[in-house]
Amino acid sequence: MFCTQNTIPKNFKNTICTTIIKDNNELMKINNIKSKKKNSTKIISGYLKGQIINIVQSNKLKPTLHRIRETLFNWVSNKVHNAKCLDCFAGSGSISIEAISRYAKYVVSLEKNYYIIRHLKKNITRLNIKNIHIIHTNTLMWLKKNQYQYDIIFIDPPYHANILQKTIYLINKNNLLKKNGYIYIETYKKNNIQYPPNWTLYKNKNTKNINFSIYLINK
Repeated sequence: MFCTQNTIPKNFKNTICTTIIKDNNELMKINNIKSKKKNSTKIISGYLKGQIINIVQSNKLKPTLHRIRETLFNWVSNKVHNAKCLDCFAGSGSISIEAISRYAKYVVSLEKNYYIIRHLKKNITRLNIKNIHIIHTNTLMWLKKNQYQYDIIFIDPPYHANILQKTIYLINKNNLLKKNGYIYIETYKKNNIQYPPNWTLYKNKNTKNINFSIYLINK
């Protein structure tokens, strides 16, 4: 299925929505995958509790740790049911799938790497998930043109990519979070991130190297 960057189909059918990325080497990035060895993680709670998410090892992939994901969804437990969610850097899909298991209305999942998308689609097909909408795109390009608002936005970019600050700027500039919504951010502790003055820290925890937080936006 092909559609524009801003389109969200009314009927989710486990399809990949492919957008144009001006990078002729995109498919060549498959060669950067170090190994096809599979790891896995389990869905923590909800109607898919205990089901397996297969994860392919890749230098492009950084799945959210199980204990961090558990804390995150404890934080948003009062919000996730029937929520419209945006996963800005889907990767393994563990956050998107966990949200659906906990009865989110749908998740729009953005991912640039086509090889990783293929494996994400295999997981959601095997789990018979109908309401994850995968978009093959550059996240920053997509955010510049998006016209929708979301109840929960997940931002967990590759730590080395230096794009978190730009992602925060675009989400705030384009008013992508609904009133009383949550924004989840995960980053290296050493990263010096500047947050807009209308963002309020709601929840925060640290591991040895990682900081993860929930922010609210004052409307």
